[in-house]
Amino acid sequence: MIIDEGIVFRQAEDKDAGTLAKVFDRAARWMHDNGIEQWKPGDKDAGHFRRMMREGEVWLAADEDGRVLGAYELWWNDEEAWGVQPPVAGYVHRLMVERNVAPAGAGRRLLEHAERRIARTGRERARLDCVSTNPRLLAYYQDAGYRVVGEFPHKVGKDGQVYGVILLEKRLDQLSLV
Repeated sequence: MIIDEGIVFRQAEDKDAGTLAKVFDRAARWMHDNGIEQWKPGDKDAGHFRRMMREGEVWLAADEDGRVLGAYELWWNDEEAWGVQPPVAGYVHRLMVERNVAPAGAGRRLLEHAERRIARTGRERARLDCVSTNPRLLAYYQDAGYRVVGEFPHKVGKDGQVYGVILLEKRLDQLSLV
């Protein structure tokens, strides 16, 4: 457990899988309500999050009263989007914020936590992707220090729909591990 300026970070456990699915659904609904075509409610169930806990890491952020503020997945490879890569990066997925309770800047704090977690493993880069039709999210990641390093135009969704993603990365060499 890590406490960062009033936000408590901890790795998710099996018992958290249902909560994570609800957080995902609320984030997906918010996207839909704001005209962002990216996630769909119901696409990630508790089983998905349990799988991610086994294959990588899932982190929860909560306030000091235990209310969940957000979560993210951290993968140690992402061959589907990035191809086979040497082990120099961690891959951030499903950065989710509970907009009704999270303080301003919570998303950035989640992202910074993921970057520190990656750096602590000795890996020098944080990588992520965002759907190419979401310019607001692309700008958000670029403002956080990520740079575009490529595009994968033929990612296939769970529903069989093909879409493009922008590949972004941030060097972590200069990151303070405090």
